[in-house]
Amino acid sequence: MDDDALYSIGDLARRTGLTVKAIRFYADRGIVPPTGRSPAGYRLYDVDAIARLDLVRTLRELGLDLVTIKGVVDRQTSLPEVAAAHAEALAAQIRTLGLRRTVLSVVAKRGSGPEEMRLVHKLAKLSESERRSLIVDFLDHAFGGFDGEPGFEGIMRSMTPELPENPEAEQIEAWVELAELSWDPDFRVVMREIAQDHAEDQRAARAHGGAVGVRREIVAIVRDHAEPMVAAGVDPAAPEANPVVEEVTAQYARLRGGSDDVGLLRRLLSRLEAANDPRRERYLLLLAVVNGWAVPDSSAAALDWFVRALRARLPE
Repeated sequence: MDDDALYSIGDLARRTGLTVKAIRFYADRGIVPPTGRSPAGYRLYDVDAIARLDLVRTLRELGLDLVTIKGVVDRQTSLPEVAAAHAEALAAQIRTLGLRRTVLSVVAKRGSGPEEMRLVHKLAKLSESERRSLIVDFLDHAFGGFDGEPGFEGIMRSMTPELPENPEAEQIEAWVELAELSWDPDFRVVMREIAQDHAEDQRAARAHGGAVGVRREIVAIVRDHAEPMVAAGVDPAAPEANPVVEEVTAQYARLRGGSDDVGLLRRLLSRLEAANDPRRERYLLLLAVVNGWAVPDSSAAALDWFVRALRARLPE
């Protein structure tokens, strides 16, 4: 190839494999301008234009925009910098595509119907920021407005699912189900009720001179006392259950700074019935799978036992 030779746009098209229309387009955008013109006014290009067009074609195939490409060919931007930024963008796209592929595999595995398929397809298209926005919306609905209450910020963090960059199929499947739960309006009401009850307990404790700070949750107290009763097969309505009920209600009264009366028992019953919603425990299980945490022990049997014990001791 003669380095001093000039080539017509047709010659350039044959040498580069680009169309005449594409070469004119790049010339008009100032990316690969002609070196000169023939006496008849036709565009002429030198050997450098061939090299520039080869580079332009490669960068376009990689998905770079025209502004970035012009900066590279004009040497306003270094090619290594552009390559590094584009590689990072491609890595993000690959992660997103991998996530969608796994979600669709989950759909196939679950044998989803048309309605669920539409929902899961929507979930599959969510970006990382959109997934986070979905969960933040749910958590804000459940726990928003309690900024001044001790411990609520930590509770929200502990309830936030965080998919790893390269999730396993079971983590994707758990996240899909968790997202479905977060859209359930009835579940949102339950979680809001639990949060409001917890905040009210803390306010009641402070009003009676209790220390400000994170207190042990009543659900954990119930579980510790009721699980041995469940294991021993004690009937919740039997007299043998009385000491456990009395101890738990006394601790709850101390937590609230109030008296151990029928009103407190009814309030405790309402709190535990909400906490015993199976969707709450399912959320916590799915959360552990998504975040790669140890699967939490179930509280369902202990809560169910204590709820029945309270009901048996409350007047009709």
